[in-house]
Amino acid sequence: MNVPFWAWAAVLGFIVLMLAVDLFAHRRAHVIGVREAAIWSGVWVGFGIGFGVLIWVMAGAEFGQQYFAGYLIEKSLAVDNVFVWAILFTYFAVPRELQHRVLFLGVLGALVFRGIFIAAGSMLIAGFSAVLYLFAAFLIVTGYRMLRQRNEHLDPQRSRTLRLFRRYVPMTEAFYGQKFIVRVSGTVLATTLLAVLVLVEVTDIVFAVDSIPAIFAVTDIPFLVFTANAFAILGLRAMYFLLADLIHRFVYLKVGLALVLVWVGIKMALKIDVLYIPTAISLAVVTTIIGVSIVASLRATRGQARHAPQVAAAPFRTATAAELAAAQPLWRRHTASTPSERMHPDSVGSTDPNEEVRHSDR
Repeated sequence: MNVPFWAWAAVLGFIVLMLAVDLFAHRRAHVIGVREAAIWSGVWVGFGIGFGVLIWVMAGAEFGQQYFAGYLIEKSLAVDNVFVWAILFTYFAVPRELQHRVLFLGVLGALVFRGIFIAAGSMLIAGFSAVLYLFAAFLIVTGYRMLRQRNEHLDPQRSRTLRLFRRYVPMTEAFYGQKFIVRVSGTVLATTLLAVLVLVEVTDIVFAVDSIPAIFAVTDIPFLVFTANAFAILGLRAMYFLLADLIHRFVYLKVGLALVLVWVGIKMALKIDVLYIPTAISLAVVTTIIGVSIVASLRATRGQARHAPQVAAAPFRTATAAELAAAQPLWRRHTASTPSERMHPDSVGSTDPNEEVRHSDR
């Protein structure tokens, strides 16, 4: 499949345009309800399916099936990512009106990192085809481990990333609106919102390590790998707001995802020298596994209402009105550095002779 430069440019331009539209639509922090999330989820899924149909019509059924198989794998694995976000947001007590900002930047970072991983994976496969055996073994082992640990969940209190962040980055235990960095009493501090963003990015990188090899099992065309990833994760924000309060009902989803990873790992191993399994069969198998796991989960948890995940409470809170008012401008034109400058505030542009005294008392 030869992909001209204009096709890459058109896809990237469309992604940037839709991100801009999404950012404009959510430029003001507000709580996103189920109805709004459902509408946006429908929009993103519609774009993903529509692009697949376009590939099918313009490039043929085989490439269309490869795209849809990759899209379905990435979308399914992304659900597990959504559940991790729900646990993180609950643990940090992130106000619902601030969650979209974190997820927008998180998805933006995910696109960049996955693009890098896809480019690296493509070069590895092109230069060293035996790496597919490593990918296959990794997927099978990862699927087996996921199956064994299906009842285990992320514990943010034990997160190594959070411990390292708090050790090396000066941090406040409060949310200052949508700000990621604030100046308090003359000290620049990361807000809790920045810590959440870092954890969201790190968890996506971890998930990408699983999902990128998985999609290479159904297609080795970088354009299809990237677009399937992009359209799958672009709708993650809306999916989160739609499913975050329902994660307790998907009790068998991890089993389904584990089986998908094992299946694509076996397919990749056989594909190299033994047997090529048609893409249509792979698509049917993945669809069946995910569909059965979702239906079985919803049937087993009938009657359960929506509620946020239950996690241990952490000492994170929203800054008070007084704390918000006391926050200083992040960037200063000049800071008094000598005793004479501190004694003569006019020399640093202050019109209030008590200004430096108030700063030093804070």
